[in-house]
Amino acid sequence: MAFVDRLIMEFDTALRSMAGGAHAHRPMPGSNAYSADQLETADREHSAGLMRVNHVGEVCAQALYQAQKLLARRGEIQQMLSDSAQEEMDHLAWCEIRLKELGSHTSYLNPIWYAGSFAIGIVAGLAGDKWSLGFVAETEKQVENHLESHLHKLPQQDHRSRAIVDQMREDEIEHGRAAISAGGEPLPEPIKKIMQAVSTLMTKTAYRI
Repeated sequence: MAFVDRLIMEFDTALRSMAGGAHAHRPMPGSNAYSADQLETADREHSAGLMRVNHVGEVCAQALYQAQKLLARRGEIQQMLSDSAQEEMDHLAWCEIRLKELGSHTSYLNPIWYAGSFAIGIVAGLAGDKWSLGFVAETEKQVENHLESHLHKLPQQDHRSRAIVDQMREDEIEHGRAAISAGGEPLPEPIKKIMQAVSTLMTKTAYRI
């Protein structure tokens, strides 16, 4: 595929990530679980805040994967990133649907999250495949921990959101393993700390906005 064609496709992905309309290729987890109207108001609002954070995480994931895929040197790495990005698109669609069910909205700051993450992905891609893949692996590890914490924070009766988050967590683990298997190098500790700080800022902001 020509570079210009790839840019057009990535632009379409960016629009769907920021403006909504993501399409999932897999069935949404928890389809038989309790609906949102069976949750108390406080629980529904709390679930919505957490799922909005998760949606922002998937917006960022799309930006990172698209940027890194554009700069990947090897075709097999481009394919691996593309496969992972498609599963992340499933997550994006699931979170968007769940937010609507909860009577809430996606983050109003999605364009900022996407642009910032795309820039970070470009930097990671320019560093070379092994560091780019190492960045993917560390990102997925932190996301896995973040989703694990949400399984403890989500209301116990919100089985539908919990099913979505649990499937997302399993997918993120596999994405991290794939990046390491493809040759990813562990990142230096200072970079990991910076990533954690940025993630904390995003999480606190996206919960409400």
